[in-house]
Amino acid sequence: MLARPNDLGHARLGLVVGKRTDKRAVVRNYLKRSAREAFRLHAAEFGGIDFVVRVRERYGRAQAAANRTLLISLMHRAARRCASS
Repeated sequence: MLARPNDLGHARLGLVVGKRTDKRAVVRNYLKRSAREAFRLHAAEFGGIDFVVRVRERYGRAQAAANRTLLISLMHRAARRCASS
């Protein structure tokens, strides 16, 4: 994940899910939907930060909740780093 401050006052999300993650578009779209939903629920907490998330490994519905929690914790850590610099 990459994070940089922006001048807009609200957070933005960019996603990269390549074919190496999974050849099927259905699976890649599920991974993107899952990340977008987690971001949508917590976007107000991040203020003016741009995030770029690169998904490298696929996961199923059983691991989705744990991965969303991990994603949000990584975003909080990146936001703290952006605020301190």
